[in-house]
Amino acid sequence: MNRTFLYFGGLTLFISLATPVGYLVDIQMSYMLKNQLHATATQVSIFRLITAVPMYVAFLFGLLRDHWNPLGMRDRGFFLIFGLVTAAAYLGMAFAPITYEGLLIGMLLTMVSFRFVGAAFEGLMALIGQEELVSGRLSVVWQIVTYIPYIAGALASGYISSHLAPRSTFVIVAIVAAGLALIGLWKPRAVFSHAYDKPQARATTFTADVARLVRHRAIYAPVLMMFLWSFAPGANTPLQFYLTNTLHASDAVYSYYNAVFVASFIPTMVLYGYLCKRVPLEKLLWWGAAIAVPQMIPLLFIHSGDLAIAMAVPIGLLGGVITVGIYDLSMRSCPSGLQGTMMMLVEGALFAASRGGDVLGSKIYGSSPTNGFLYCVIATTIVYALILPLILLVPKQLMATTDGEAIPAPA
Repeated sequence: MNRTFLYFGGLTLFISLATPVGYLVDIQMSYMLKNQLHATATQVSIFRLITAVPMYVAFLFGLLRDHWNPLGMRDRGFFLIFGLVTAAAYLGMAFAPITYEGLLIGMLLTMVSFRFVGAAFEGLMALIGQEELVSGRLSVVWQIVTYIPYIAGALASGYISSHLAPRSTFVIVAIVAAGLALIGLWKPRAVFSHAYDKPQARATTFTADVARLVRHRAIYAPVLMMFLWSFAPGANTPLQFYLTNTLHASDAVYSYYNAVFVASFIPTMVLYGYLCKRVPLEKLLWWGAAIAVPQMIPLLFIHSGDLAIAMAVPIGLLGGVITVGIYDLSMRSCPSGLQGTMMMLVEGALFAASRGGDVLGSKIYGSSPTNGFLYCVIATTIVYALILPLILLVPKQLMATTDGEAIPAPA
């Protein structure tokens, strides 16, 4: 089992570094829009909203993953083909002139290509999580390793913005994406030995699978929970502009805030990894959701860039348990043979909420010069509170066991 965790940990690292929605690319992109193209807060948030369109329909990429076997290599074929396509798209952006339209088209192409990689990665991970009864621990490994490059990217993006040409970022991630393609040639037995032969991997026809997915009651709660958890009107563009324009902090402070914020999730994620083998998922979801409700309130007490960075610690600590809990529940909720589709529904909900919440937050922020950010934090807190009643919609058998225990059949 340790070899399984090592494989997914290494794969997660490459994917997190190469993803177009990672901090290394996303924050650098926002700097280019804000500082070089003089975009407003609303324009930056709309750019993010449009370039995330492939994420809103990510379930289509999941369906393709569940029914397509590229090069006869299944998920590894997706890594190989679309890792190379993503690398080529990044290189194209690196050497093209910097314009709003050019960045928009380049990011859309990259997002489409990388959705195939993401569908294969998350579908494979959910399949193994179900087969080996390790969805909780795999979720912890996945999220922690994902966050490490995000932390490094958030820290490095401020330096890159100040010292390196914008195209350098795209060259770096292009190299990483090419490395991801090479991983597609690796087939460790600990992961791939008979993985696609077990009952959890069995799909039917495309039409029958779509109907089966719609009828599968378990999918709805985790998708809605992820949507609400990601719908944070005050967390992205409004916070960036509040720090730099209202508090007059440097661009680097926003990067450092994000680095500390994400790093602070890790201790409570580690705690989840310990508890999930001892405490049923139902309790972890209730605990995690309850402590996450006031997560953004400390932002109301920041009056300087340094204090914002300090406040990022308690803010991040409050979010670790519910983040992993939702992914754990998502893996448990996958219908057989539709792991890619289900996980992409969850990812689609994440990005639709994140981008939509960012646009709404930017409008709320701009509605009042004095209280706009306060209104953003209040809106975020109300949305988080709505996660709690959704736990009641989860089928009881999916939450009744600890990690490693077989999930009982529905009564």
